[in-house]
Amino acid sequence: MKNVKVILSAVALLCVGFAAQAQEVKIGYTNVEFIMDLMPEMEQIGADIQDYQTQLQTTMQLKAEDFQRQVQTYQQAAQTMTEEARAAKEQELTELRDNLQKMESDSQISYQRKLGELLEPVQTKVINAINAVAAENNYTHIFAETAGQAPVLLYTKEEDKFTELVLAKLGLEMPTAPAAPAGN
Repeated sequence: MKNVKVILSAVALLCVGFAAQAQEVKIGYTNVEFIMDLMPEMEQIGADIQDYQTQLQTTMQLKAEDFQRQVQTYQQAAQTMTEEARAAKEQELTELRDNLQKMESDSQISYQRKLGELLEPVQTKVINAINAVAAENNYTHIFAETAGQAPVLLYTKEEDKFTELVLAKLGLEMPTAPAAPAGN
């Protein structure tokens, strides 16, 4: 009877050991923005979004200049206008100003939408690479560092260089740190 208890205890410990091993957690972290910045597509995206922003700014500037000209013309002619004509012109200028403000708001929304459209394929490519590397290397959790904020993960082993693995998956190389100036 005592032997059966010893054998059952040994089997129970063995099962607990296998269960603990099967539930091993492997956590990694990466900086998605850093990886995206290294993607060759980002240079073209930067140029495209700059061109788009320039177009929006040019359009806004032309509309603002036209509005200012109309205001100046009104101010010069206001003394000679009838009360009705003055009220009508003021109403027209108010509508133009409101339209200009709406156009500015719409431009900002349009810019953000365009940026999202341009970045989406790169983001998808990076996320797919992260998922593939995580699966290939048996990671159970990957956390993202966010620019300007403390990383969500507080501790990780130095040898868990997940970002480097993702860069390798994408065919990119980790940039080398600049050498420290001599004498420091």
